[in-house]
Amino acid sequence: MQSAVFFQGLAISAGLIVAIGAQNAFVLAQGVRGAHRLQIALACASSDALLIALGVGGAGALIASQPALLALARWGGAAFLLVYAAMALRRAWHGESMTLPADSQQSVWRVLLATLAVTWLNPHVYLDTVVLLGGVAAQLPAQERFTFGLGAALASWLWFFALAYGARLLAPLFTRPTSWRVLDTSVALVMLAVAYQLLQG
Repeated sequence: MQSAVFFQGLAISAGLIVAIGAQNAFVLAQGVRGAHRLQIALACASSDALLIALGVGGAGALIASQPALLALARWGGAAFLLVYAAMALRRAWHGESMTLPADSQQSVWRVLLATLAVTWLNPHVYLDTVVLLGGVAAQLPAQERFTFGLGAALASWLWFFALAYGARLLAPLFTRPTSWRVLDTSVALVMLAVAYQLLQG
């Protein structure tokens, strides 16, 4: 029974995480650049694990009952996404290639700060991990919630490491500025779409 609950958590979490969104677009873009992939994957997966733990622990119901907190997260997240979209469009306009090592152009702290921002300022992350997964866990017996949370967290770890390191396989394609323009434009469009959804409530 515990194994069934574990895989239930893994499957539901994977269904929520493996989707086109601001966080995944950011990880994909940085993975292609080869910019601090380990730190990015660790930051995203650890953040998700913490939020899942909060949700499974009962914080989901508390957050859902605070409209002001949700509104603040929505507007703050939309503002960040709009700024990041503008930066991606600027890169697409100027074009770039992989003629220089990406790590020499971006410090680990700058990349980590952007990773944490695109994670913690994105209300969808809270809805998926804390509210939705927390809501499912709340319907389980108390002794099974921890197992459910472990499965959900594992899905996040597997996904972000696969995305960060798998994206590097696309690196040869991105020796051309045109490929970067397409990627950065796509990232900007995803950010703008998510920001629009947030502003629409």
